[in-house]
Amino acid sequence: MRVLVTGGAGFIGSHLCQRLVREGHDVLCLDNFFTGTKCNVAHLLGEPRFELIRHDITQPILLEVDRIYNLACPASPIHYQYNPVKTIKTSVLGVIHMLGLAKRVRARILQASTSEVYGDPQVHPQTEEYWGNVNPIGFRSCYDEGKRVAETLMMDYHRQNGVDVRIIRIFNTYGPRMAINDGRVVSNFIVQALKGEDLTVYGRGEQTRSFCFVDDLVEGMVRMMECEGFIGPVNLGNPAETTILEFAERIIRLTGSRSKIVFKPLPADDPQQRQPDISLAGSRLGWSPAVDVETGLKQTIDYFAALLKGAKS
Repeated sequence: MRVLVTGGAGFIGSHLCQRLVREGHDVLCLDNFFTGTKCNVAHLLGEPRFELIRHDITQPILLEVDRIYNLACPASPIHYQYNPVKTIKTSVLGVIHMLGLAKRVRARILQASTSEVYGDPQVHPQTEEYWGNVNPIGFRSCYDEGKRVAETLMMDYHRQNGVDVRIIRIFNTYGPRMAINDGRVVSNFIVQALKGEDLTVYGRGEQTRSFCFVDDLVEGMVRMMECEGFIGPVNLGNPAETTILEFAERIIRLTGSRSKIVFKPLPADDPQQRQPDISLAGSRLGWSPAVDVETGLKQTIDYFAALLKGAKS
């Protein structure tokens, strides 16, 4: 097939492009390089089935494709709060343009939504039926509400225009090619530990997260795209829940670092609990995470260690 991956030079997008090229698809990787980087897809540039296009999906584009994976959007608080108006434009205008393209060429489109649509959840673990607890005017709203509107647009284009859509809700994901400065807890802790700096924990570290390795996520995305008769939304994440404090201690142990843990005030609207119920993914996609957290973290630590070593040399 001819597959378009928007945000394809990003952390998750680059792994997805790699998987699709390996399976023999012609892959169009589209990115404006706001948070993505050419380095993430440099190893694919010599592949005859891979093409890299610099483009911002807030502007229309005409392409002939069979599948669209829409991953384009800053996904870390540091990046999406840097330009909140641009963030929500990407989620709204960008999705409208991608849905218009899908409608025009009759492509199937998958929207990479997020667990952030659940906000600071009052239901635990989170199922797809839960409507969420989101602050519509907070500092995270540009991302949270943008993704919620994107889901609305997907369903409206499906109901009104018959567009073939799929919706996934991605929970915390980690692995090689995470940006070193994205402000996410996994990259923050690993980089701080490798540098021998204090690990920064917000609040008392009692808030929980669930971490899914990127290869597992990509497997779930591909299965969802090719699943017939199931639109979603569907949660994709690892249900193994851990507190942030426990996670910090684990990173120190795995890196062999002498770093200490320091505590700082909790950011506004930071979710206290985040754990996916993946029963639906199991029953409809036959999917569950295969990589245990410790194995995935060791690969991620090795990646950042090599990155930091290269920066020094």
